[in-house]
Amino acid sequence: MLLSAEVGFQVPLSYTFPCPLEILNIVNTSLLPDPDILLESGAVLVMNKPGGLLTQGPPGIDSLELRTKQFLKVRDEKPGKVYLGVPHRLDRPVSGVMVVVKNVRAAKRISEQFQKRTVTKKYWAIVAGGLPSESGTWSDWMRKVPDEARSEIVEEAETGAKHAVLHYRVVESSGDLSLLEIELETGRTHQIRLQCGSRGYPIVGDVLYGSEISFGPQTDDLRQRWIGLHARRLAFIHPISQEPVDQVAPLPGCWLEFGSFETIKHAGEV
Repeated sequence: MLLSAEVGFQVPLSYTFPCPLEILNIVNTSLLPDPDILLESGAVLVMNKPGGLLTQGPPGIDSLELRTKQFLKVRDEKPGKVYLGVPHRLDRPVSGVMVVVKNVRAAKRISEQFQKRTVTKKYWAIVAGGLPSESGTWSDWMRKVPDEARSEIVEEAETGAKHAVLHYRVVESSGDLSLLEIELETGRTHQIRLQCGSRGYPIVGDVLYGSEISFGPQTDDLRQRWIGLHARRLAFIHPISQEPVDQVAPLPGCWLEFGSFETIKHAGEV
């Protein structure tokens, strides 16, 4: 049996969140949309994270983890602290599908799948420029720049260098933009953003890696800005039932601003 959005509990957190974020003593409250629960099956929650929201943050800082814990605490009337395992992350400006789990056993089992690279992760990216090939593989050595929130391409012998591999397919081109489907083979810090930007195809909105095109809600707080990168699909084995889970995350509404792409126009939105 394949688990998808039609199975289990499905409700946007914004419809059920019990109180304003200010009451939760979150320091940097915002008007960002709450993440949606796409699927709840036992200990597994599959979420659709909005751009501009941290996956995890320090105590008191707004994040997907904090919002989900508070939601579960109130909904399930849990006393004390709520456990939430977060086996992977999405960069703050990236939207899309994520999985989190509600107990330690499930966290251990699903973390093993990520470590063994048996999880399928596919992304959609809007990039500047036209690629010369309809599909291909990019392989680089990269590292996180010490004490900075960015990564860089380096030689294999460089201290901290890690191998980064992704596979891409050009879904559609429109003017000076291209819509790519990207499948990650490795999961390095800012990998997709860096590998696109370093080749002259920056993701729209991603100023850090060379974009000159705005994307998504334009807020005064640059940390809350979005980029045109969306974790579209996540497939894994349910850590308890052992059934396959294959979940697609609907596109945020701001993607429809690029409705010249027929694929985006007909993909639907949250």
